[in-house]
Amino acid sequence: MDSNWIDISTPVHPGMPLWPGDPGLNFTRVMDQESGDICTLTQASLSAHTGTHMDAPLHFVRKSATMESWPIEATVGPARVIRIANPTAIHRDELLQHSIQPGERILFRTANSDRDWGKLPFDENFVFIAKDAAEYLAECGIRSVGVDYLSVGGFHQDIVETHVALLGNGIWIMEGLVLNAIEPGDYELVCLPLKWVNAEGAPSRAILRRVVTA
Repeated sequence: MDSNWIDISTPVHPGMPLWPGDPGLNFTRVMDQESGDICTLTQASLSAHTGTHMDAPLHFVRKSATMESWPIEATVGPARVIRIANPTAIHRDELLQHSIQPGERILFRTANSDRDWGKLPFDENFVFIAKDAAEYLAECGIRSVGVDYLSVGGFHQDIVETHVALLGNGIWIMEGLVLNAIEPGDYELVCLPLKWVNAEGAPSRAILRRVVTA
């Protein structure tokens, strides 16, 4: 196995932070070898937006694409990690210096990754993509975007506006990434969502490998 791959998915477990109002996460052992059953079998109950996951356009755009129509090239291929300095939100002004190009896959490493957020209570004041930055990313024509918390839009503002600006322009969204060990730069990205039919989102596993230039 190539040890250069880095898992950027958050562990999924009861008690992890969830978006307020989302269904709770439960694992139930339906069968258990320790109880004399022939195998161990777990039943899971969870939101499509639990932990590391992807949003399909249908999440905020009516009559649009669902998870089974996810194009592989949206989240598999070259990607760029950009370090965000603003401790509150990602804004257009900060992105202008990065010369974002059409077709890019962009991951934002923010102050969210300075703490092990997957083990902490939900934080309403996470760093998010502001509306102006989302509109700029759409203007740039990127392919997909990923963030290091549970939503691209903020809890108190731009939740709808940011999602619509991205999803409404065909930009697929990766949320709940773990980027604390990731430095800015160029990577190979593999983010694979479950093929949930007619769903607006799905849990995903995401990995990165640093691109080494000669």
